[in-house]
Amino acid sequence: MSSSWYPRAETAADLAAVEAVNLRAFGRPDEAAIVSRLRRDPVAWLPGLSYVATTATGEVVAHALLTRCHVDDAPVLALGPCAVLPEYQRSGAGGAVVRAVLDAGRAAGEHTVVVLGHAEYYPRFGFRTATTFGIHSQYDGPYFMALGLVPDRPLPRGTIRYPAAWQQ
Repeated sequence: MSSSWYPRAETAADLAAVEAVNLRAFGRPDEAAIVSRLRRDPVAWLPGLSYVATTATGEVVAHALLTRCHVDDAPVLALGPCAVLPEYQRSGAGGAVVRAVLDAGRAAGEHTVVVLGHAEYYPRFGFRTATTFGIHSQYDGPYFMALGLVPDRPLPRGTIRYPAAWQQ
């Protein structure tokens, strides 16, 4: 197994590999299908904010994406399903792809990412690792965490509204 990961923006050529990673990581077609539903939702899908992590040989082993949601009326990002092939879980691939997609969100001028769950909920997908790399975290409710991508910027509070693609 590689200890070096190569995160990069997803391309159209990665679609089948991303679907395979999601299916193997989540195990149920209905869970894995959420990424495909997000791609079809013009409000939820944000081109350039879907990332993969590959091995040195180019094999896609992990996937993470950011999608649009709202806290009350404020547009923010949501960390979408993060998936790592089972044989690569706990290898750093998940952390690498999550850090890369959060950095891409920051570079795109975004300031907040909402996450369903919490740092202890996501250890196999690299989330705990991601929170130690310049991401400031704060709970915004018992099952949500808001990550500030910009230091010292207040995090929004209110009702989190996900796009319809999450709930189908």
